[in-house]
Amino acid sequence: MTESRFHQDYLPLAQTLYRIAYYILESETEAEDAVQEVYAKLWEARDGLDGVNSPKAYAIRMLKNLCLDRIRKAKFLSFPEQLPEKDYAPAPDDTLDAKTRLNKVLEAVKALPERQRTVLVLRTVEGLSYEEIAARTGINYLTCRVLLSQARSKIKSKA
Repeated sequence: MTESRFHQDYLPLAQTLYRIAYYILESETEAEDAVQEVYAKLWEARDGLDGVNSPKAYAIRMLKNLCLDRIRKAKFLSFPEQLPEKDYAPAPDDTLDAKTRLNKVLEAVKALPERQRTVLVLRTVEGLSYEEIAARTGINYLTCRVLLSQARSKIKSKA
């Protein structure tokens, strides 16, 4: 995608993206940061944007995913403050059960087909959005979602 086409297709969406981000994040600075981050990601992926049929829908979806990731991350980071300060030592049986379950999950992950395993690792371990996974792997956005769902189902059934 050329720079002029990028400016024509994506830059006019700034106000719409900001309003959506503000609605989700409820903070002016967070919304501005989210919109800036989306534009940075769009610019980095500009070579693959020629195939996008609806730039507005694509940018909005990317923004929503980013905002939801920010909310999840904020909740995750604030969670340890809510934990009680009691020392907890699991019983030996609990530790053994946890290790057994972990080994089952790891074996289930290793047994997954390569595409499912790749999408699972990129989404859960690296925390990438579906768009980022699609850009990195060349797998269609919707196919990424299906592969992740299949991978999770297989792991649940084996673990």
